[in-house]
Amino acid sequence: MSSTRPVRLAIVNDYEIVVIGVAAALQPFADRVDVIEIAAGQITVSDVDVLLYDTFAQQQGGATPVAELATDSRRLIVFSWEESPEAVQASLAAGASGFVSKRSSALQLVEAVEQVHAGQKVAPPNVDLYTEETAAEAPHAGGVVGRWPGDELGLTPRESEILALICQGLSNNEITDRTFIGLNTVKTHIRALYRKIGVGSRTQAVVWGHQHGFTPDRSRSTCH
Repeated sequence: MSSTRPVRLAIVNDYEIVVIGVAAALQPFADRVDVIEIAAGQITVSDVDVLLYDTFAQQQGGATPVAELATDSRRLIVFSWEESPEAVQASLAAGASGFVSKRSSALQLVEAVEQVHAGQKVAPPNVDLYTEETAAEAPHAGGVVGRWPGDELGLTPRESEILALICQGLSNNEITDRTFIGLNTVKTHIRALYRKIGVGSRTQAVVWGHQHGFTPDRSRSTCH
């Protein structure tokens, strides 16, 4: 689907590397989606058609951030690793017009942006088939769009996200609530990321994280 002009898009997250990475992935489709603004830890100020809310180390499917970001003048898409029915339904109920999996390709994301701009609701297919086991496998899927803190160091998106939440002071139970994955799965990811970064405690992980880009950013960049 194409329109008379590209859909004007803003991308929001607390990590600059995340919003820059998603914007770069969309660049080949600039004739269809025009990234007007990227914001890390800031409120967007540009007049856009659609806002893409990337949930890396953010609340997934939560009503509060979605309700704050969605407005009458622009439609909101939640962009997340987590696509359980609970997360999808919570986001749509809070005002999101779409929920797109990060297992999607850049082209699929572009198509979702266009569909939402045209007034359609977008959600992952077959969400009832989604299980905690597929969630654990998700970081290895081929549809990764953009970058995340720790990717160049071998951390998967999910491991990096959990480390970012640890650096924000969340407990394992709070991480479970935030990410919609089970406590045992969270612990498995923590053991894996500890091994990869060479630490043996939560305190050491926090220190390592703050030294390697896991502190939330505050920046805004208009792209025109």
